[in-house]
Formats: sequence, C-alpha cells, structure tokens
Amino acid sequence: MHWEVEERRGKVEEPAAAAIEERYAGGGDSGGDDGASFQIDDQPGQLLRRAHQRAVALFQTMVGDRAGAGPPVTAAQFAVLAKLYGSGELSQNHLGRLVAMDRATIQGVVRRLAARGLIVERRDPGDRRRILLSLTPRGGALTGRLIALVPPVSEIFLQPLSPAERSLLMALLAQLG
Repeated sequence: MHWEVEERRGKVEEPAAAAIEERYAGGGDSGGDDGASFQIDDQPGQLLRRAHQRAVALFQTMVGDRAGAGPPVTAAQFAVLAKLYGSGELSQNHLGRLVAMDRATIQGVVRRLAARGLIVERRDPGDRRRILLSLTPRGGALTGRLIALVPPVSEIFLQPLSPAERSLLMALLAQLG
C-alpha cells in the first residue's frame, strides 16, 4: 500500500502535501498553536487505528478463530486467501499489490499459509524468477467457509451507522485508500 500512496501523492496529492509541509515546517510550528490543545483522539490516524482494532477483533472472533484445526487465520492471511479464491493463480508480487502488503509482509504471510497446506507455490515456467501462488483444495474449501462468515462481521462493525452513513463511510474509505 505504501507504494500506491507514494505513487498517488506524486501525481495528485503533491501540491496539497507540499502546502501542508510548508505550513508545519520550522520545528512543528502549526500557526501559533503551542501543542497544548493537541488531542490525539481528534486525529484521523488515531480514529482509524481504533476502528481498525475493532474491525480486526470482530474478524478474529467471528471468522479467524473458526478456521478449524490449526492456528487461527489472521485478517492478513484471510485477505490473501480471499484474493486467491476470487482471482485464481497470481504472482506473489501482484498478489502483494492487490492486498496492499509490502514485499516482506506478503512473503511472511505466504510462507505461513504454504506451511499450513493452504496455498501452493510454483515457479512461472515463462519467468523462473516469478513465483505463482494458488489455493490448494484444502485452502479453497477453508476460504469458501470463511468467506460465508464475513458479511455478519461487516454488519456488526457498521451497526452504529445509518445506511446512508455506511455508504458514505465506505466511499470515503475507498477514496482514502
């Protein structure tokens, strides 16, 4: 995801980012605010982090812990499984971009899923440097079962919001991401 943000910033957001940096340059001067009025709970990153923690906790309880034999499936592992389930075989590099994971993270997730027998790796015969990934039959069956559990998680997560607020939140999150 980091590379997508940089790419987007370079093309679209650079003037806005430059203006913000200029405003706050010079030792943290924020236009006269000495920092005394700063509240971490009013910062979008903090609010997003708290919402993310709630979403992950709900996912883990309602989906990840129901993976069956073996360790629970994490939200990151589920993202990889679900993307392979919907897309079929993908290169590790492309899969990492699709699920917004950097190279090191996708490698670790892939290694753990392969060790559990949920995905299989193979070299691309056309480019031996490229690793192709696909679900094993066991991985496909597990992913299908877990996907069926996700809509109630989303429903519970969004419960405090009206239908219009839910639509707006989803649109805004897509725009930010």
